[in-house]
Amino acid sequence: MDGFGAAGDRWPSKPELAVFVSGVASMGLEILAGRMIAPQFGSSIYTWGSIIGVFLAALSYGYHRGGADAAVNASNRRMARLFLYTATYVAVLVFAGDLLLGWTATFPLPSRFASLPAVILLFGPPTYLLGFISPYAAELSRKDGLGRASGHVYAVGTVGSIVGAFATTFALIPALDVELIGLLFGLASVATAVVLVGPSLTDPPAIGSAAVALLLVLAATSGTLGVSVHGPVVYQTQTPYQELRVVETGDTRTLYLDGQPHSAMALDDPDRHVFEYTRYFHLPLLVTDDVDRVLFIGGGGFTGPKHFADEYDVTVDVVEIDPEVIDVAKRYFDVEESDRLRVHNADGRQFLRETNRTYDLIVLDAYRKDKVPFQLTTVEFMRLASDRLSDDGVLFANVISAPSGPGSEFYRAEYKTMSRVYPQVYSFRTASPGVVQNIGVVASKNRTRISKAELHARNDRRAIGIDLEDAIDTYSHTAKTDDVPVLRDDRAPVDSLLDSMAGQRYVVEQNRTNASADGTASAASD
Repeated sequence: MDGFGAAGDRWPSKPELAVFVSGVASMGLEILAGRMIAPQFGSSIYTWGSIIGVFLAALSYGYHRGGADAAVNASNRRMARLFLYTATYVAVLVFAGDLLLGWTATFPLPSRFASLPAVILLFGPPTYLLGFISPYAAELSRKDGLGRASGHVYAVGTVGSIVGAFATTFALIPALDVELIGLLFGLASVATAVVLVGPSLTDPPAIGSAAVALLLVLAATSGTLGVSVHGPVVYQTQTPYQELRVVETGDTRTLYLDGQPHSAMALDDPDRHVFEYTRYFHLPLLVTDDVDRVLFIGGGGFTGPKHFADEYDVTVDVVEIDPEVIDVAKRYFDVEESDRLRVHNADGRQFLRETNRTYDLIVLDAYRKDKVPFQLTTVEFMRLASDRLSDDGVLFANVISAPSGPGSEFYRAEYKTMSRVYPQVYSFRTASPGVVQNIGVVASKNRTRISKAELHARNDRRAIGIDLEDAIDTYSHTAKTDDVPVLRDDRAPVDSLLDSMAGQRYVVEQNRTNASADGTASAASD
């Protein structure tokens, strides 16, 4: 029976290797859990709280059961079996993770607890199994004294956890798909099992290792066949910020970020607005005059920036924090940089803080239904944006929320926050009032209120190349805000405001007409 090596041993003993790999795998799976759970349940504080809590509970129970069992059953062969069981479960995750996530999403739970069954089912069992390793290794230690043996086990396991956290966060997720990352953790577990029972390769655990390794490879291969619930996958990857997929259905190519549709392009007519809300980006041209410089915060598929750069005599800057999104936009959504369209890989707030440029229109298109960068929602950010706008400048925010009733808290809080900075705030919904949808919120530095009738009149006479009559019909310049907070840097409870939308269907209206301009139009002239 191998134990922890004595001081001066050159190589780690088998139990030391087992503890180290268990730390790498448990922490790596915890980071990976966030990426697997987010497309179905979002990545709010409730999701991450569930992940952390389940992993701690499963490890604790594994420590407890392993400690009670170690005095009788601790052996390298037993630890090898635990690693093989873990690898087998990881193969199930790789092969059927999406199916299990979809099934657990049907459980009738309050929205903030919705992700808990999925985390327990998908990650509880393998984490529990890995919890056995540390007490087994401590029992096998040759070090004198329980305290010294336990301390050494905790130190080695913690080092493994640190390696797992950093490697998964900074190397694996930016470079590999979820299936391949799961395959690596599974194969690492199998390899550790082989080392634990070596050098004989005829023992049952060694033979089982080959079978589990084959199962992992088959699961990973079948999990990357290029089909998602949304349609055939053209491209998919894990970026440092999100899961990204490009899906083609019929003649439409759609960008999905963490499972939510973000941008779409018609392959037979790339200039057509596929999603209705992208037409609303043009509403500010009816609110202000002489738009020459435009800033988009959030790129996605660059639908809005492309239209503005192609159709108007303006220059467009786009700030996108995720470099992979920029690359995908250029490869799959016909984005070409030019003197009129410049792309910046940066955080939107940092870009505004550091630039000395002034814009006539700032379009804020960085919100999602389940994940909103709070630093782009607060009154301090709104003041910063106002400082970077011209005297008659306009801020447009693409807010995803319900306009009233259940699920409207985030929209109403953002409306209230913007009203603290801008004299006039208008909103325009894209779907029926009671559903989660894209809401165009226009905030103007001009103190004169513009009526719906005046907007219709400007729509009739201004050559902006797109008819916005139906959008203007949803005009509103009031919102109920007495029960929602003003969002501030020191208190922006965005996650709790988004919570009421969990479980509600996000309605993205398809554009019914091809209303894009054929040539270059004046951006806002009567």
